Amino acid sequence: MTKLRLGVNIDHVATIRNARGGAFPDPVRAAKLAAESGADGITAHLREDRRHISDADIERLSREINLPLNFEMAATDEMLAIALKARPHAACIVPEKREERTTEGGIDAAGLHNRLSPLVRQLSDANVRVSLFIEANKRQLDAAKALGAPVVELHTGAYCDTTGAEREKHLNAIREYAAYGASLGLEIHAGHGLTYDTVKPIAAIPEIRELNIGHFLVGAAIFIGLEASIREMRRLMDEARQ
Repeated sequence: MTKLRLGVNIDHVATIRNARGGAFPDPVRAAKLAAESGADGITAHLREDRRHISDADIERLSREINLPLNFEMAATDEMLAIALKARPHAACIVPEKREERTTEGGIDAAGLHNRLSPLVRQLSDANVRVSLFIEANKRQLDAAKALGAPVVELHTGAYCDTTGAEREKHLNAIREYAAYGASLGLEIHAGHGLTYDTVKPIAAIPEIRELNIGHFLVGAAIFIGLEASIREMRRLMDEARQ
């Protein structure tokens, strides 16, 4: 089975830094540690309100890391301009509301077709690989395909936030629509809320090529260190893939 890639999201290293101000802890240092610990890529979300990652962080990540950078962005002209300047490996378009604590669900690729279409086209023309962060359902996958996005990231938040039969229902939907999306020729990624306890059933889905995980890894790092937290996630993903 194809090796499953791990993208490490460093947003919440920046959250801790910003709580106090100053330059510590440095999210770029975290990205470099992630590279040494088994990460295959780095993810960073530059929000409209700059609550964690800053413009300067994106500039430094673009210059200083050797791993592919996945730039999470809202579908705004401001973020498009920043992405076109930074030219990251990939840009994942996500929904964004100023009042939310974290991303609450997938973007409505079907309902926002006219807004997303020029963004997908301009990013693709700049050789930035476009991903859409969507819910696992046929309507959104069909819309992503119609928009010309080569990659989708399936939202795993509802799966992680529930238990028992409800969790199994969400897991079955991710399995079904990962297979459906792959049949359309889309590359399938997944992420949001994944932990050591929830990652293996997702990692075992053969169509999924990449997981993006951040908040849990930064939280676990408080107790065991960032390198150890990433290495354990990498181990669990590899074990599930076997």
